[in-house]
Amino acid sequence: MNEVLVITLLVVSIFALLGCGVWVGLTLAGTAWIGMEIFSSRPAGDAMAVTIWGAASSWTLTALPLFLWMGEILFRTRLSQDLFKGLAPWLNRLPGRLLHTNVIGCAIFAAVSGSSAATCATVGKMTIPELKKRGYPESKVLGTLSGAGTLGLLIPPSIIMIVYGVAADVSIARLFIAGILPGILLAVLFMGYIAWWAIRHPDEVPSSDEKMSLREKLYHSRHLIPVLILIAAVLGSIYTGIATATEAAAIGVVGALILSASQGSLNRKSFMQALLGATRLYCMIALILAGAQFLTLSMGYIGLPRALAEWIGGLGLSQFGLIIALMVFFVVLGCFLDGISIVVLTMGVLLPTVQAAGIDLIWFGIFVVFVVEMAQITPPVGFNLFVLSGMTGRELPYVARASMPMFILMILAVLLLYVVPGIATWLPQHMMSLQ
Repeated sequence: MNEVLVITLLVVSIFALLGCGVWVGLTLAGTAWIGMEIFSSRPAGDAMAVTIWGAASSWTLTALPLFLWMGEILFRTRLSQDLFKGLAPWLNRLPGRLLHTNVIGCAIFAAVSGSSAATCATVGKMTIPELKKRGYPESKVLGTLSGAGTLGLLIPPSIIMIVYGVAADVSIARLFIAGILPGILLAVLFMGYIAWWAIRHPDEVPSSDEKMSLREKLYHSRHLIPVLILIAAVLGSIYTGIATATEAAAIGVVGALILSASQGSLNRKSFMQALLGATRLYCMIALILAGAQFLTLSMGYIGLPRALAEWIGGLGLSQFGLIIALMVFFVVLGCFLDGISIVVLTMGVLLPTVQAAGIDLIWFGIFVVFVVEMAQITPPVGFNLFVLSGMTGRELPYVARASMPMFILMILAVLLLYVVPGIATWLPQHMMSLQ
């Protein structure tokens, strides 16, 4: 069998179906069916039924709709306004001043959301009007926000991590913990860039607000208490081993409902909007996962993973060369597909090669999240770019140019992650009592 012909046919099928406007999940299932019918003796219909049922009935996947629901509930609270009120008084003395609210706000909201687009939109609704009103350059406001919004994928809980954990059969709880230090690293890099830019361009940074005493700062910080308690409840229950990722997601939903009710934003309308929003998003993701599982099975019967692993192995790439090649591959793929589609499309083929190269799957999961983050701010299908373009009316190329420094910092973060793999693996290795 000519592997090049098979790969070409499958790639052409995927892009032809996507180009016709077919949903991603159905595209994956259709491509898998074509491959099995032409290149395998296994009946495609029977294999499709068994695989899709297995993907849809996975208990591990239960955490996903719960985290989505939690994010939808919080999206409809006063969390964003409270976040600004609590953070702003502490940032006036830093170079760049209130621009840092984009990064810190996204990092905090990422810890209770899991969605890059939701993080970017929620924090952006609050910071963009405030920062523009205070005279901060729009390009820096949008650039830092688009980059910091990607923290929604890296800082747990993360939807992409759940999808990767299911695809790679690794502990989602360990993936969550593995994302904490890399998430902090990326946030520090973003804040460092803001400070560096502010020092070089002092005339473009507005003067600070009126000075506050320590007592006044602490008083304003009371707005952060509810969300910090929710973060501690979700991540603390996972880290201490009290709850699995799925159980922690349920804790997060209950906490989000309590937070919403305490703020007076929980009513029948907002409850139904959050529930239906999470259901629609989960159904889309579940369809993609089911199609991807069938495509993985199809490629297994055809023998593509083995052939691709042998081909990449024959290139003689070092481990570093393989990582660089995969980073370029993922970034290019991110120009055309969303993050979830990238993960489910590629993991079945790449994981055998990655394991053969001796790469830790937990570390590789964090690496994948990093490169998917890059795809969030890479045109023409950068979700965060679309979100900010729609919110501000600015053209997509303008937002993309403003985001370029953040993209470069992400590349630097990937290199640091490779040089010091303990950034991603140290915490999971020291977790205790995790199932």
